Amino acid sequence: MSGNSLHREVSPYLLQHKDNPVDWQPWGPEAFARARADNRPILLSIGYAACHWCHVMAHESFEKPETAAVMNRLFVNVKVDREERPDVDEVYMAALQALGQPGGWPLTMFLTPDGAPFWGGTYFPPEPRHGLPAFRDMLEQIARIYHDQSDDVRHNASAIGTKLAVLAQSRPGPLPAPAQVMAAAARVAGIYDLQQGGIRGAPKFPNTPLLALLDAATARGGANARKPAEALDITLHQMAAGGIYDHLGGGFARYSVDAEWLVPHFEKMLYDNAQLLPIYARAAARTAAAGNPVSVFTERVAETVAWLEREMETGGGAFASSLDADSEGEEGRFYVWTPEQVADVLSPEEATLFNRVYDIEPGGNFEGASIPNRLFSGERLSDEVEARLADIRETLRLHREARVHPGRDDKVLADWNGLMIAGLAEAGMILDRPDWIARAARAFDAVVASHGRDDAQGPRLGHAARAGRLVYPGLVDDYAAMILAAIALDQAARDDDGGRRLALARGWADTVERHHAASGGGYHMTADDGEVLPVRSRPAADNALPSGNGLMAQALARLFLATGDDTYAARARATIAAFSADADQNPFGIASLLVASLLLDTADQVVIAGPAGAPETEALWRAAAASGRPLLDLRRIDPTTPLPAGHPATGKAMVDGRATAYHCQGTRCGLPIHDPAALAAALLPDAA
Repeated sequence: MSGNSLHREVSPYLLQHKDNPVDWQPWGPEAFARARADNRPILLSIGYAACHWCHVMAHESFEKPETAAVMNRLFVNVKVDREERPDVDEVYMAALQALGQPGGWPLTMFLTPDGAPFWGGTYFPPEPRHGLPAFRDMLEQIARIYHDQSDDVRHNASAIGTKLAVLAQSRPGPLPAPAQVMAAAARVAGIYDLQQGGIRGAPKFPNTPLLALLDAATARGGANARKPAEALDITLHQMAAGGIYDHLGGGFARYSVDAEWLVPHFEKMLYDNAQLLPIYARAAARTAAAGNPVSVFTERVAETVAWLEREMETGGGAFASSLDADSEGEEGRFYVWTPEQVADVLSPEEATLFNRVYDIEPGGNFEGASIPNRLFSGERLSDEVEARLADIRETLRLHREARVHPGRDDKVLADWNGLMIAGLAEAGMILDRPDWIARAARAFDAVVASHGRDDAQGPRLGHAARAGRLVYPGLVDDYAAMILAAIALDQAARDDDGGRRLALARGWADTVERHHAASGGGYHMTADDGEVLPVRSRPAADNALPSGNGLMAQALARLFLATGDDTYAARARATIAAFSADADQNPFGIASLLVASLLLDTADQVVIAGPAGAPETEALWRAAAASGRPLLDLRRIDPTTPLPAGHPATGKAMVDGRATAYHCQGTRCGLPIHDPAALAAALLPDAA
């Protein structure tokens, strides 16, 4: 085995490196066998297609023959797409952090031939810079240490391995009560910047698991919800106004490099937008309930869905993973404007208006050009002016289409798609957009078709699919996200699919219990019949995405609400309890588990008994859906179809021959409701 072998791969990130002079090998037994046979260490490089600094290191080092010659002489070089193999990335990112270094991509790790990490870093420059050694010098030194100081290498690898064991450990504690979760949400809100939104300082990430906790706390109402509500509202407004949002094309970038949300790291990820969609839709619902039916929140949701449908659809009906930060070798080039470029497209009057509102000035706000933003132009303008601006933005967007587009990673990830399907379905339900719900259903069917497999014991999923190749078996995150997608569609679509989605969700939950369950509660990331890695992690810490166990706890809680089956509630509680030791003192990393706890204890269960399609039934359903309650389980039942025995509304029915709604929390249900306005009032936060 010699030469660069990445041309046989299908990952867009790996294919970006197929023409490097480096003898890259994909992750797999062949690479490790070669390292053992040659007694050479492994240089493991992990990145992803939209990663700006991954591109920088590739241009500076991996594309240079002189650097490649050193790499090929001294190491077996292995490339990994972190999105295709997040299980591999998690282990070796944790190894880097065990060395006391901050994480990031590209991740550069050095392994023994049996896969044990002994040293690493992230980006390395070609020449000494900012306290970092030159990449080639560092390679020579690591190779000398490996061969001449083998005892030190073994000691380092052993010490890192001991620290990696924490990935598989639980941190058990008592189940947090709703009051504790509300206190935790207030504690989280306390670190938020109440001027600019987001966690204080720079860079600013959306931190969507924390936003989801603030959102859930806001819906609870009362004095304890004030701080979370304020932190959430400011953050959503500032992000919607900032350059982190693409004001011409829609969609949010991954993060902002500054403290004002102005300058984004321009890559757009499916998972960020998937999680932000329902949060913004719920904010739009709250704003509408306060008497403002058209808000910046409503607009951002619609614009982001338009971006999703225009730029992220794959031929099979699912959604692509990401858009790159770079085009024509420059970060953000596709997105920025100068006054002269605007003047070439618009009339003088239009250009003056756009430049004033969107901060397009001579000299710019980013490397000589301007990132369109509305951070400095005040509140939303009159409906007439906003309509003119919408037309202007569309004119500029269409002109922008002629530019060289950033690259797109079109592999389909089950977990990211599941999150987007759930978010799109919920946004469609809240804002009464059946076309969005139908689009989510199409994506769900596409993922089931491309990622679904049946074995003798039940349905299974793969993780990543592209060009007919599937990374299999799937991870706990894949199952959890697709269960949430199935249940969101079960609520939103209101079509009679024969219970197929709910049956799939139940089957996937059983698969997770069979192949991922961990002793002492919670779930391992990888299946028991998957690849053996240095440690089998049990992820509970949220990052940009909720942890696998946080997602799974929410999925089980949702299954309990949908079916009344206490088995799912028991599994959800065991998962939360396995990691709840830090609920009071350090809730920031377990926000998704805390949301799951609120789901179990305080969810709004609304049942509407009435004939399908009848105007009275539809009016009640829309009133509940438009409430935007984040912890809502909404069901319509036919008058002749009983609810499951474990549901709090079991036995409830139409009253006086009219469509009737019941609002339940815990084991108690309120009085029958016939009036949509009364149902909407019952679902306001202060009524909780």
